[in-house]
Amino acid sequence: MTDKTIDNMIEQTPLLKNIKKGEEVFWKNTMALPTEEATAQTEYSKADILDAEARLQRFAAFIRVAYPETEETAGIIESPLSEITKMKEYLDEAMDQELDGRLWLKRDDLLPISGTIKARGAIYEVLKHAETLALEHGLLKNTDEDYAVFASDEFRTFFAKHNITVGTTGNLGISVGTMGRKLGFEVTVHMSVEAKRWKKEYLRNIGVEVIEHDTDFSQAVENGRAQSEADPNSYFVDDEHSVELFLGYTAGGLRMKVQLDIAGIQVDEDHPLFVYLPCGIGGSPGGITFGLKQAFGDHVHCFFAEPTKMPSMMVGLLSQKFDEVSVFDLGLGGLTVADGLAVPRTSGLVAKLMRTFFSGGYTVADDVFKALLSRLYGIEGIFLEPAAVAGIVGPYRLMQSEEGQAYLREKGLTDKMDQATHIAWATGGSMVPAKDREAFLFEAKSYTL
Repeated sequence: MTDKTIDNMIEQTPLLKNIKKGEEVFWKNTMALPTEEATAQTEYSKADILDAEARLQRFAAFIRVAYPETEETAGIIESPLSEITKMKEYLDEAMDQELDGRLWLKRDDLLPISGTIKARGAIYEVLKHAETLALEHGLLKNTDEDYAVFASDEFRTFFAKHNITVGTTGNLGISVGTMGRKLGFEVTVHMSVEAKRWKKEYLRNIGVEVIEHDTDFSQAVENGRAQSEADPNSYFVDDEHSVELFLGYTAGGLRMKVQLDIAGIQVDEDHPLFVYLPCGIGGSPGGITFGLKQAFGDHVHCFFAEPTKMPSMMVGLLSQKFDEVSVFDLGLGGLTVADGLAVPRTSGLVAKLMRTFFSGGYTVADDVFKALLSRLYGIEGIFLEPAAVAGIVGPYRLMQSEEGQAYLREKGLTDKMDQATHIAWATGGSMVPAKDREAFLFEAKSYTL
């Protein structure tokens, strides 16, 4: 993209100038539409989410056998919701803002099997691919059979003839690799050399072929796609364009309704729900948001959070060039402590689909990631990997920014915030090895908000 094109983009959208400087910003999405209208403009609906959920229910019998730790949830991969009152007290003081409403943490760091939000979309896509192959080759007669058969030697021997390939910054690869290998597939994961070493070692230890590329994430994906397409027995999990990944995440958003009902949390016109989601390429926050919107309609407000160094979704939406623009075009990029969000170019599929669903977004500086990680562990005893803490500061960015206040006024929510529920979606952390966890905490201990 030429300098002139970038200059024109910034002239048309002045907030891009602040983003280009690496500043923390909050953005109110003026493209957002009422849920019913936004949904009518897409090719997806609640029916697609219910279809995904039904498939996950079918595979619960297999997961229950393959992963005994899911026995308590009957083979369903789901995470708890925790109120973080002590962290809220700290943030109220540190941010000089008494937050109305309650602050909760959605604990996807505790998801069974692979301990990150990626387990939702990635595991779903691997399972759907396995189901498709089994039906096509007659291992399954129909979808009414007992899916525990997927744990049998016959199925594993069959899947061993097939490959699954993915390009990833790490967590997507862990989820694809873990489930793929459990089913018997050969799995190949393409990663940039900057991806965390422990994630590469974990994958290699479970029999995954890890191919490192001295490039950024997007190029690693392209290399993986090219290799997979050259092999007729290979299936590529495409983080940038996969509908199946997206639909796998949507089930998590829809399930939130039942979880909040059980917790006695009311969501309606007078009791708004705000959800803050860490965003890399966009699939997980996009899918979760779509599911939440089908569950709660206009009573839920979803904001994505990105590193100041890699705000690919915000740049794509603000410029309306989606995946045709990279943060590198703005002179951004480079290493960020939030490596799970280090994606220079957003998913065109998700960005175009979600432009009318997201309420807005904000960026987070590396020092803030470190401070949040350190304080959350010190105060609540909860360790999250850096990328996963991005949502925690969201409510305060909403309340303290002009754009956030304007959003609340436009939605008629200003005088309803004392009855609001705020949920920060924690996307990973439980799988981080003790040595790496200690290194994160040591580096972050001197940082405060």
